Amino acid sequence: MVSIVRPFVNYNYFEKMSFIDDLKWRGMIHDITPGTEEQLAKEMTSAYVGIDPTADSLHIGHLVSIMILKHFQMAGHKPFALVGGATGMVGDPSGKSQERNLLDIETLNHNKAAIKKQLSKFLDFDSDAPNHAELVDNYDWMKDITFIDFIRTIGKHITVNYMMSKDSVKKRFADDSREGMSFTEFSYQLMQGYDFYWLRKNRNVKLQMGGADQWGNITTGTELIRRIDGQEAEAFGLTCPLIKKADGTKFGKTEKGNVWLDARYTTPYEFYQFWINTSDEDAERYIKIYTMLTREEIESIIAKHREDPGRRLLQGELAKRITIMVHGEDAYNQAIAASQILFGKGTKEQLLSLDEQSFLAVFAGVPQFPISAVELKNGIGVLDLLAEKSKCFPSKSECRRSIKENAVSINQEKISDADLVLNDTYLLDGKYILVKKGKKNWFILKAE
Repeated sequence: MVSIVRPFVNYNYFEKMSFIDDLKWRGMIHDITPGTEEQLAKEMTSAYVGIDPTADSLHIGHLVSIMILKHFQMAGHKPFALVGGATGMVGDPSGKSQERNLLDIETLNHNKAAIKKQLSKFLDFDSDAPNHAELVDNYDWMKDITFIDFIRTIGKHITVNYMMSKDSVKKRFADDSREGMSFTEFSYQLMQGYDFYWLRKNRNVKLQMGGADQWGNITTGTELIRRIDGQEAEAFGLTCPLIKKADGTKFGKTEKGNVWLDARYTTPYEFYQFWINTSDEDAERYIKIYTMLTREEIESIIAKHREDPGRRLLQGELAKRITIMVHGEDAYNQAIAASQILFGKGTKEQLLSLDEQSFLAVFAGVPQFPISAVELKNGIGVLDLLAEKSKCFPSKSECRRSIKENAVSINQEKISDADLVLNDTYLLDGKYILVKKGKKNWFILKAE
């Protein structure tokens, strides 16, 4: 059973450090509209972050905005997560070089449900606290608006000149190598602006938060609100920086693509490895952004790490905290076991504790050889299995010599008997036998 740490609300947050001051220290604020801090100090405030449901999982590129919502709720404020069923049908041009594929209703609803399940690991949706989180979908208020109604009641308030002035639009038009922008995508910022207007009018949401690339869309919303409701209408915006690695390369990408929060796409072991392999400089930034550790705890960890960087204490704490938050403690323990096995310190018990997905993730790229499940059931001598039924060894004589030198392991146990007969009781998950030759050579035998 996967353990999940339930989010909680700290009503004494302001007595320690204000929401804005904490975000500033953590390096999580890029832009903020005037008056935002005063509004948050005045009363419990509702804010939202928009997420387009273009996939049925979030990835770590979403995590900064999600962590801001988590801090926001802990500070006693009320978070809304807007899953854009309507805007997801259009596609946000911000930071994009080409038109998005449009999704159908069935796919969007599936993605929406999957995303809420992931958000529940970070936000409290279920309590009766006045600031419990809520999930909203802009399709609910967009689906019945006709095109004529929208351009008459909303479109007339924002000029084309104003929309063209946004960086996300100008960049698309300035680059001749790009395909340009359709009217569909051009209208996105107006649709997002209307979301803010609708949420303020109907749910008293006064603040929109998001990534730095959303600043243009967010300020279109504040402008629309003031043009409709008057210049004194309270509407605010806050953005977080787009995270990059210290060397300037893109954050959150591996050779396989995005680092996802769903274990189907990025296993907990791969997820853990992403964080454990960060540089010291990046880890010092990431532990502030992606964990809920306090300033005192983080500064203590960084100080201890700097005393002996080779222990990688900082990366270990970062990887532990965020893996548990996303996947639970059981998955974290499996990731630790998998790491120890791969680097030669794991036990047979740890190997047996791995599920098939984690096992295959750890040994991705390791040579695999098919063996007959029927023959294995009847028993196969270890020399035949490793030198004839597979190509772990080029010959029986070399296999025998390696066994004599104590250099062969089967399922993390050293083999000392060259006459050993293996059968199907040696199979892991009923399919695999793990062979290790020397210190670094691994093989997988798969019964078929």
